[in-house]
Amino acid sequence: MSPVTGPGPGLNTGPGPLCHPPRDHLETLVLPVLTYDPLDPATVNNPYPALAALREQAPMSWHDGMSSWLVTRYADCTAVLRDHTVFARDRRRTGAAVPAASLSVQSLDPPDQAGVRSLFMNALRAQDLPALEARARDRAAGLLHAAAEQPLFDVMTELAAPLSLSLVCDLLGVDEPPLAEFAAASDAIMRSMDGGLDPALVEPGRRAREELTTLVDSWFADTGRPSGLLAHVRTRTPAGAGETEELFIRNTARVMFQGGYSTMTAALGNALHTLTRHPDAQYRLRSEPRVVPWAAEELVRFDGPVQGTSRTAIHATTIAGIPIPAGDTVVLLFTAANRDPARFPTPDQLLLDRRDNRHLGYGWGTHSCIGTRAAQACLRAALDALRTHPTPLRPAGTARRQPSATMRTFAVLPATLHP
Repeated sequence: MSPVTGPGPGLNTGPGPLCHPPRDHLETLVLPVLTYDPLDPATVNNPYPALAALREQAPMSWHDGMSSWLVTRYADCTAVLRDHTVFARDRRRTGAAVPAASLSVQSLDPPDQAGVRSLFMNALRAQDLPALEARARDRAAGLLHAAAEQPLFDVMTELAAPLSLSLVCDLLGVDEPPLAEFAAASDAIMRSMDGGLDPALVEPGRRAREELTTLVDSWFADTGRPSGLLAHVRTRTPAGAGETEELFIRNTARVMFQGGYSTMTAALGNALHTLTRHPDAQYRLRSEPRVVPWAAEELVRFDGPVQGTSRTAIHATTIAGIPIPAGDTVVLLFTAANRDPARFPTPDQLLLDRRDNRHLGYGWGTHSCIGTRAAQACLRAALDALRTHPTPLRPAGTARRQPSATMRTFAVLPATLHP
């Protein structure tokens, strides 16, 4: 997951059975044969039983439909994420052609990403994040007040989306675009991450990226904005930066904008849905303000917005004793790793005060979300506003998930604040 930088390249997966690897040098291995379809309606609704079966019975398995290895254990996922020498995020290292619009800090590997990542991290540190969180809390309280005037409301369109857009624009120091138009463009980009499932999704996503690129270019041209993260980036871009580096910088800004919005929206929806299904946890949150920071982490671990990411093996290697040939893709299933009992005791329990909670909800290492602190500020703001609202949030109607192999989010999440 990457709430502000976005998840980067999607899984680009296709449904299909999990099976023995169709590779001659693995014929002697005995691997369980399981069925795993990320877009099966039951899996979309609740992937955790299927992921637990994979993690327990086939922690490293070849998936024909995805043409990839599935990695489900926390230790194995973090080992891959740490090893940039063997496992590439930048597909150009494997000889693949990558469109210029897709090159950003999230798709580059060290050392190529170092300068751009440092520029954005320093810009983030320069922002007044406590003040940002306070403004987000006020915005969330206002949205909840408006929602309480209705018999029921949609958490996604009337709370999660406007709050996420407000915070990311506040962080960047730009004016908010019209929500409905931007949400449609963001949705097209998010859906295109599953272009391997449906090639028809690719072109709308490409056009949406072009639209957002034009908007971001206008922000960089507007020198009259003295504050915000983008103003910091613009004024501190090295004078000798070439055309390629400037492209990386602008693409990174676009990814922060769109990815921040879409991933924060998904994270908020998942978190609030979890609380409506765990009224005891919501009661504790309302009565014990001290648990809010821990709860914000635990809710992302419990049901995070980004289901996984992919890497390509540059050299032949092994994961958990399984040989991985050079050129093979590995898919790291964060949703499985975040409930690995070897890392998180009682992982299927929601423990609001879980302390040792270094989950993979925002990725890991140099490809982790640049804006993790801002994303958690948004979630804490929403939890604080909900905690102090006169009535708790309750489910009201049938929730519907967005069918996606990459993002875990709701299309519709009806709720009520009426007693």
